[in-house]
Amino acid sequence: MEYRTVAVEAQDEFIEKRSRFIGYIKPVTTEEEAIAFIEDIRTKHWNATHNVYAYCLREGGLCRYSDDGEPSGTAGQPVLSVLTKGGITDAVVVVTRYFGGVLLGAGGLVRAYSHGAALAVAAGKPIVMRQCRICAVQCDYSQYGRVSTLIPEVGGFIDDSAFAENVEITFHLTDEQLGVLGRKLADATCGQCEVTVLGEEFFACPDTAEE
Repeated sequence: MEYRTVAVEAQDEFIEKRSRFIGYIKPVTTEEEAIAFIEDIRTKHWNATHNVYAYCLREGGLCRYSDDGEPSGTAGQPVLSVLTKGGITDAVVVVTRYFGGVLLGAGGLVRAYSHGAALAVAAGKPIVMRQCRICAVQCDYSQYGRVSTLIPEVGGFIDDSAFAENVEITFHLTDEQLGVLGRKLADATCGQCEVTVLGEEFFACPDTAEE
């Protein structure tokens, strides 16, 4: 199981026919967090002509948007479409506009707000959050080098190593990687080392999807 979101809160901007568009994005997990971010931007840009927003949340499959006074269908919906078409969730985008005196027309507004949202998404550094198993394995010091090498070899990530009478390595990886590691670990340690699954959690992985 996996989903796409953004790694960081970020912003970017551009000028279109003297109108200034500033795209903001933030990773969020609840509607309360999304609304709080929107209000922060509104407060920061209290004198802006429009503060258009959209957000998508995994919880409840919730998606909302607002044109904030722009003609219906020319602002909030295009911003939301950038998120949905890109598969981005658990994120909120606000595109702030300072009117420059030149009308853009409906098509121009759609393109401008879409571009503002796309810039914000790119600045937020899209990532894939993948459900992983959190695991631990114990080994003696003579086995530590080989065991600690095997984990990244199969695609896992070492989170911690505790050195006491034996070494305990804590790491995370996907179910598929766990199966491969189990077989390789049994071969490398003659069955002396076994993996214990501690739980599961979503972890960030590189996003290979096209932007």
